[in-house]
Amino acid sequence: MANSFLSFLNTAGNFTKKSPYAEVVPNGVQCRICPHNCILREGMVSRCKTHEVKDGQLFSIAYGNPCAAHVDPVEKKPFFHFLPASSSFSIATAGCNFSCLNCQNAEISQNSPQETRNAIMLPEKVVEGALKNECKSIAYTYSEPVAFYEYMFDTARYARSYGIRNLLVSNGFINEKPLQDLSEFLDGANIDLKCFSDETYKKLTGGSMQPVLNSLKILKAERVWLEITNLIIPGWTDDLKLIRNMCEWLVVNGFENSPLHFSRFHPLYKLTSLPPTSLEILEQAYKIACETGIRFVYTGNVTGTSSENTYCPSCKKLLIERRGYTIRGNNLSEGVCKFCHTKIPGVWT
Repeated sequence: MANSFLSFLNTAGNFTKKSPYAEVVPNGVQCRICPHNCILREGMVSRCKTHEVKDGQLFSIAYGNPCAAHVDPVEKKPFFHFLPASSSFSIATAGCNFSCLNCQNAEISQNSPQETRNAIMLPEKVVEGALKNECKSIAYTYSEPVAFYEYMFDTARYARSYGIRNLLVSNGFINEKPLQDLSEFLDGANIDLKCFSDETYKKLTGGSMQPVLNSLKILKAERVWLEITNLIIPGWTDDLKLIRNMCEWLVVNGFENSPLHFSRFHPLYKLTSLPPTSLEILEQAYKIACETGIRFVYTGNVTGTSSENTYCPSCKKLLIERRGYTIRGNNLSEGVCKFCHTKIPGVWT
């Protein structure tokens, strides 16, 4: 993974961070960051490959050891209603608490920080990189930020003191208390809602659905700007009935103003035998979401379609015209439609 911001080391740095979300139990130490709730004995490593027990205490071994740091357009995350055309300083360490069959970054997510080429970049350096590159936000992304929670938390808190926004790009598989604590420093989150079937969740990711739905509710309650991504995988998550159920759940639970991004699948990792998602299925999913009452629906991994654009829900005029990650026109003024003066939900200034 090419990277101009990191001076790579051959192994992880010597930094570790004691985790505040741990509990001593009869057969070891239990990590309480995510719903796996791993119970670890001395020297054991968590399922996410980033936490281990030393001297009876839980430590993160992903602290300050990023394997990726890039300047990205915020639209790439994707965030379509958050400071359009701005840049986001994006970081990741190795590790993930899911084992998705379709993982697009398996070379880092399915390894530990001890198996990747890393750099030493403590929170202060991350913020320095964001400032130097005139980024309005820092995105915790690429792998799974929950796996490097302590590093993300400290960086987000430090970034907030410099007026830099913080963006979480995550599978949403995290326990309530860590997410509530993190939300104090979060400005936006894009949660990957994999599907609307717990059975499929377990087979596809190794996780479960309900904790992700809980995370959506927590982020909403904490007033974190929220966008949602749903990757449509042929034979796995392309059941239109379940897509409708998902959209109806989102509307009933008050997420009708949260942009929903349907993303096109391309064969990757352990699902290379599958075809890409058909454009017809994407169009049907888009139509279903609109029918159920979701006001801002987009399709991703497909360039040059009108479903990349933002339209005013009142006057139907084109507000933000996109081509890939490029903004070609913007008819919003401080979050208000220039044509009919309807306020559009999002973070615009």
